[in-house]
Amino acid sequence: MLNITLPDGSVRQVEPGSTGHALANSISEGLARNALAVRVNGEVRDLHRPLTEDAKVEILTWNDEAGKATYWHSSAHLMAEALETLYPGVKLAIGPAVENGFYYDVDLGEGRSISSEDFPEIEKKMLELAKTKSRFIRQEISKADAIAYFQEKQDPYKLELLENLEDGQITFYTQGGFTDLCRGPHIPDTSSIKAAKLMNVAGAYWRGDEKNKQLTRLYGITFQKAKDLTEYLERLEEAKRRDHRKLGKELKLFAFSEKVGAGLPLWLPKGTALRERLEQFLRKAQVKAGYQPVVTPHIGAKELYVTSGHYEKYGADSFQPIKTPNPGEEFFLKPMNCPHHCEIYKTEPRSYRDLPVRYAEFGTVYRYEQSGELHGLTRVRGFTQDDAHIFCRPDQVKEEFKKVIDLVLYVFKNLGFENYTAQISLRDPENKTKYIGSDENWALAEAAIQEAAAEKGLPTVTELGEAAFYGPKLDFMVRDALGRRWQLGTIQVDYNLPERFDLEYVASDNSRQRPVMLHRAPFGSLERFVAVLIEHCAGNFPLWLTPEQFIVLPISDKYIDYANEVKAQLEQRELRGTVDARDERIGRKIRDAEMSKIPYLLVVGEKEAQDNIISVRKHGEGDLGSMPLDAFVKSVQSQVVEAM
Repeated sequence: MLNITLPDGSVRQVEPGSTGHALANSISEGLARNALAVRVNGEVRDLHRPLTEDAKVEILTWNDEAGKATYWHSSAHLMAEALETLYPGVKLAIGPAVENGFYYDVDLGEGRSISSEDFPEIEKKMLELAKTKSRFIRQEISKADAIAYFQEKQDPYKLELLENLEDGQITFYTQGGFTDLCRGPHIPDTSSIKAAKLMNVAGAYWRGDEKNKQLTRLYGITFQKAKDLTEYLERLEEAKRRDHRKLGKELKLFAFSEKVGAGLPLWLPKGTALRERLEQFLRKAQVKAGYQPVVTPHIGAKELYVTSGHYEKYGADSFQPIKTPNPGEEFFLKPMNCPHHCEIYKTEPRSYRDLPVRYAEFGTVYRYEQSGELHGLTRVRGFTQDDAHIFCRPDQVKEEFKKVIDLVLYVFKNLGFENYTAQISLRDPENKTKYIGSDENWALAEAAIQEAAAEKGLPTVTELGEAAFYGPKLDFMVRDALGRRWQLGTIQVDYNLPERFDLEYVASDNSRQRPVMLHRAPFGSLERFVAVLIEHCAGNFPLWLTPEQFIVLPISDKYIDYANEVKAQLEQRELRGTVDARDERIGRKIRDAEMSKIPYLLVVGEKEAQDNIISVRKHGEGDLGSMPLDAFVKSVQSQVVEAM
């Protein structure tokens, strides 16, 4: 009998050769119905593959990312089968799952193309084929037979893929009349694919090399229920309405200029007010937590980044050196703040009693992202990190790490991010050459993160190969109001930069020891954080944060003086707002203020001026009636205090 350990730690005994599906059925019929794949000792496999040894096993459903990926990978094969049926002679390249759905790169042949007008026919054929309930059958095949198959099929892309595969490691998958070169895994059969939608068609060079032929990349998504597809499409439409690039322009928060340069945002007055309020919010929290603010230059000598390792990491793909009149002297736009903070640490001798030392800086850094990867504020070439570096003794690492977790969660709470997962990002044990530092230091750093996250009770996932090149990290993956996942805050443990910069402190026994360095950024970067926040709240910022809390709307020119008096009184009580003194009808002013998402609209006319009151409308809710200024101020201030 085999001992199978389930995720809850329980152990079940099964006969050798039992399948994941049989195991799921022994747990519950419902689980077996919903099962899509199985994870065996960390490897995702087909449900019908036999279990041959003692293992840790997890049954994967739609609720698991790996389950979803398996479902969409199988859907890519189904789309390829539909394409072969509708476009005889089509040549297939690769068809992986992506975060939302899948794609397949295909060569349609000369004179043929696919447009959105062809999507309904392909979708119809996919669902027609899905109804045949064809099983996904895995077959191990020799390299010679695989080559012979695709030579007969005249499929050059699969033959090229086979060149890098070794005999004994090649598998085919067949469903219905379609066979593909594939590692898998796949869902049991096509019957669970109930709804299909092709989303986009684009060009893609074979293997991403512009010297190769351009193929047609067809994107799609599938679901187990038609209503799930409908809800997904509705979320997409809502995402378009919430797009931070669109709202950023409408709300006059930021802009881009070709003359300034691609990927270099210009913060407009309202956006600057928003950004500065975020900075003030975090600065206040940092001071309470014992951080000392510092400021460092936007550039540094090349040697600084050679020492830190950033030159090797970013040098070739970043902005080129800044040369001075002095021969051989070179500076770089800084890609990270941490080397500068290491040099600040070295400005004076340190004792074990001085630690931890916590430096915080809103430091702007620069990286040359490729133009095709730039996207609004989420992918830029110049961005400001809410950066801080903690230099501490090894025995302080876990406690300091937990304090940073508390700070990140404080930020999320006050900005309405309630749905998050902490991703423990470790190095790839199979490819250690990507990272700097000793195995011993990496083991210590990874253990500190895992223990701190467990002690704080964080919901976590572990990802191999996602660590920074100098150390492991804890990345906070936040889901926004539309369920999309964003990487925001990050905390990293670093034993390596202290060695590279020869950082020291005098221990209690008078020996010289290395401090450990923690990197942390609750926002990640202000640009990316603001972009995510805009889309999360659809531009309806928390009352304490929004650039304008009120706008006074005089119903005619006669009441502009009273409107300005109201504004002045509210500003004296630390509320923020403006007066709309345009020569427009009040209905137009109200509509424009609603479009600008200003929380409170204060209408003033003859009655309001006579009685020294205001008529209050709330964005999205409508008329709240008339009230004295004091009552309005108390209401707004109490909401701000409650939110904080």
